Amino acid sequence: MKRLIFTTSDSGAGCLRQPGIADAVVPVGRRFFLREPLPSDIDITKSLDEDDWLARIYRKYAQETDHRTGMIGLCEPFDTVDLWIDPDPNAQLILIWWLAYFRPHEAVVSKLNLVQADIPIGNYPAEEVVEWRIPTVKILNEHLELASSAWQGWRAPTPRDWFNLLSTDLSLLPLFRPAAVALLEELPGRATGLGATEMRMLELISEGNASPPDVFPGHEKRNERRTFDYWQIGALLNGLANAPAPAISGLDGGPFTAEMHDDRDRHQRYNGSGLSLTELGKAILAGRDDFSRHNPIHRWWGGTELTNDRLWRWDVEKQVLIEP
Repeated sequence: MKRLIFTTSDSGAGCLRQPGIADAVVPVGRRFFLREPLPSDIDITKSLDEDDWLARIYRKYAQETDHRTGMIGLCEPFDTVDLWIDPDPNAQLILIWWLAYFRPHEAVVSKLNLVQADIPIGNYPAEEVVEWRIPTVKILNEHLELASSAWQGWRAPTPRDWFNLLSTDLSLLPLFRPAAVALLEELPGRATGLGATEMRMLELISEGNASPPDVFPGHEKRNERRTFDYWQIGALLNGLANAPAPAISGLDGGPFTAEMHDDRDRHQRYNGSGLSLTELGKAILAGRDDFSRHNPIHRWWGGTELTNDRLWRWDVEKQVLIEP
């Protein structure tokens, strides 16, 4: 039997390839938690379907020479298609997108299985993969319906539908609920105007002797928030430091771009920056002031456009959504 594995990170794919448990392992690590407008479903599908590696894998395992591309075509020559999913919020978004995408294609759905890891797959030693006892769950129509509803909630122009998911039974996707809450926590806070990752950065900086590497999340690092990727974290830190009324000071060598990383001197200055809180940053951390009172806000949360006049907020203590 030919087995295809889709997974949600390059490191996870590398881990799964080494022991040879599948004929092909394909990572799809697209970031669906964006601070920019969410692409349409058509554009998301097109960007993935046009990748050359889809066609190469198809030709290898179908033993045909036609240039058939796309994720649906890729699944055709395989007997089983497994979705190995990391626990982080973006991986859960990829999961619900995948299931919503595959839903109309019965031939593919009949092959689908879910393997839900409770820690990032790439953190496992590759030699341990063959000994895993993680349950493999057959994808049923109930999974597809739940995922489709959740994906439409993420695409909606307000966070209401996403928040309403929390009052429904989400047990079919066992790690989706904590991810859904983690994403709500990245909405501007009720009193602070900043999301949970930004607030965690302020907390770490307030403790003293902090540089950018100290506040970036990562494996076994003090910032345990795993909602954003490396580049998005850099953008968040830039926003806190370079706003009209900054919350932090001392950031040097930026902005956080590929060009900065290619410049050894700038990169070293950036990583060596001694960060501290401004008076505004101290007031925000204490809950006495609001970042959005002093700075323009214009970013996206899924399909929701956030501005100063249209600022949906999250009350972390009461676990409730606050309308503008």
